[in-house]
Amino acid sequence: MDHPRHPPSIRSRLQRWQQVRTWARLIREAECLWHVDVRELKRLGALELSHLLEEVPSCQRSRVNRWLTRYSASTRLPSAASIHEP
Repeated sequence: MDHPRHPPSIRSRLQRWQQVRTWARLIREAECLWHVDVRELKRLGALELSHLLEEVPSCQRSRVNRWLTRYSASTRLPSAASIHEP
């Protein structure tokens, strides 16, 4: 016995619309990266890094430095003692 096809619910239509829109936005953003100037990316990376360095609490810097070493990062945070040295 064939069941008549039920139209998709509003919720499923909204979910499908959101998924499609999300995929389209991700594709558009990936395409935008093709045109980005590498120097601009480096500048933004340096700016972000400088903000992060300012935000790390001094009491956590030595622990963060240990993780940076493990991650083979070249950045190191100054310790609280070296900040106060003349």
